[in-house]
Amino acid sequence: MAFNRDEALKYHSEGRKGKIEVVPTKPCYTARELSLAYTPGVAEPCREIEKNDDDVYKYTAKGNLVAVVSNGTAVLGLGDIGPHAGKPVMEGKGVLFKRFADIDVFDIELKTHDSKEVIRAVQLLEPTFGGINLEDIKAPECFEIEEELIKTMNIPVFHDDQHGTAIISCAALINAAEVAGKKLDKMRLVISGAGASAVACCKMYIAAGVKVENIAMFDTKGHINKKRTDLNKYKAMFAQDVEYKDLTDAMKGADVFVGLSKGNIVSQEMVKGMAKNPIVFAMANPDPEITYENGVAARKDIIMATGRSDYPNQVNNVLGFPFIFRGALDVRASKINEEMKMAATKALAQLAKEKVPEVVINAYGGKEFSFGPEYIIPKPFDPRVLWYVAPAVAKAAMDTGVAKNPITDWNKYKEQLQERLGFSSEIVRVMVHKAQKSPRRIVYPEGIEEKIIRAANSVQDENIGRPILLGNQDQIKNKIIELGYDVNNFEIKDPETCPNCEKYAQEFYKLRQRKGITLRDARNLMKEPNYYASMMVKLGDADALIGGLTYHYPQTIRPALQCIGVREGLTTVSGMYVVIVKNKVFFFADTTVNIDPTAEQLAEIAISTAETVKSFDIVPKIAMLSFSNFGSA
Repeated sequence: MAFNRDEALKYHSEGRKGKIEVVPTKPCYTARELSLAYTPGVAEPCREIEKNDDDVYKYTAKGNLVAVVSNGTAVLGLGDIGPHAGKPVMEGKGVLFKRFADIDVFDIELKTHDSKEVIRAVQLLEPTFGGINLEDIKAPECFEIEEELIKTMNIPVFHDDQHGTAIISCAALINAAEVAGKKLDKMRLVISGAGASAVACCKMYIAAGVKVENIAMFDTKGHINKKRTDLNKYKAMFAQDVEYKDLTDAMKGADVFVGLSKGNIVSQEMVKGMAKNPIVFAMANPDPEITYENGVAARKDIIMATGRSDYPNQVNNVLGFPFIFRGALDVRASKINEEMKMAATKALAQLAKEKVPEVVINAYGGKEFSFGPEYIIPKPFDPRVLWYVAPAVAKAAMDTGVAKNPITDWNKYKEQLQERLGFSSEIVRVMVHKAQKSPRRIVYPEGIEEKIIRAANSVQDENIGRPILLGNQDQIKNKIIELGYDVNNFEIKDPETCPNCEKYAQEFYKLRQRKGITLRDARNLMKEPNYYASMMVKLGDADALIGGLTYHYPQTIRPALQCIGVREGLTTVSGMYVVIVKNKVFFFADTTVNIDPTAEQLAEIAISTAETVKSFDIVPKIAMLSFSNFGSA
């Protein structure tokens, strides 16, 4: 994912400057609509909110609006660069909130180094926002600011630099310990770094089961031990009786190294000195404490994570804050407490053990992922994180008594979360629900293909249908086992050896003998998966056929036309595409078969397409398009 400086600057400066804009959610085109949006219509919700303060969540965007607040004193790896220079980061944070959890954001940059001024400014903003995300504020001020805001405000306050990394890395640590065959309470950890993130990480590790006496923390002055007199209260809680002279000394025999400091401070020799199955989280950005290449070269049994996307096991805060806030906002939590953070941690850890769906594999170039040393935390672009983490956080808020708007129907809530990913998910969900009511037999002619097997497994697991794979039985079974699926989930048929081949050939011969097909031709064609599958549908041995992954379109549709033909009452076969643009869905037909249809064919295509659209629970509006927009059209 390499890019240069000019590309980054161009990305931010081209067109509308920056990365965000405010978009109305209600129509404001006519005088009447403007009167409803502002005066005099706006007075009505104002009156209702005055009577009942909670109605602000009913009539305004407060419940889905988060403030990203910073004073620019600890921006990424750039340090104290000020509020203006930090603004691109805060805008970017808003983009991530929207992209991953559909949460709206205003970025608030404060021109002050005074903690009290930051606290007061944020407190005064409480009526505007449903939650506060503190960002890039240096330690120890960030601790004081967050603690005071949590105590004095009735909306969630969350410092992502502390807790985001803590939650994600703790999920990774839980799974890494399992892979390494170690117990959290027995492991010895070495922590390089003692800032906000490091302190929060250690607190989370302790909550998960790590013993505080087993944590050796290092700051810029060395090992944090009880002989030192320069420690603030946040570092002092990790001061040890034992004293290590340096990182090298501490890492001898250690089970875990966690880096939250600076790049290239850990050598291969230091890693070689660690215990069996060492766990190394080198999370400094942009350069980790030790590169992934050097880490795995030093120890073949290493379990390693970094903050970078070009290596396995990226500890990326985007796996945390969008979904934690989503769950907190949806139950109107008054705070994000430790139980909610741990719920997010455990949800992420569990998700990494689930089968990885095709959409995630495709997003990462077709690379396979399965729970193990190179996959201990989910990928940032895994859409399932939303409906794993947000419900876990929401439930923890309810269980701990900080939720003002409890969820009662969890299945419905999960569906609502999926809808936030886009209208395309909603369309798919309609189809899935209808299919689940009466699962049908679906035959796949290209049964040996990995994508087909994955899709068929999902169809079976989600009770959408009953998959039938065509092809060599031994090859397909081996591929299924290789992918980690249960062979018993699939019905496999080989057209070359299946006893139904003769029956299908005889039937096809009856259908096509007047078209020049001999019985011998029919027998040979039935060995072709597309013809065999089409005859299965024709004779009721399957209800649907899905093909075309490795064949050209004519090779897929021709057998279906010859075997199944046109539905009774129709004369024309047509193809339909579904296109979704900005929450609007368009159905286009005919896009595949008839190049120059007659008026009668056009009418039939329009009517049959409209009938299909209704099956999506959509009322169709029909428009006719021609080859030309102007002139003689």
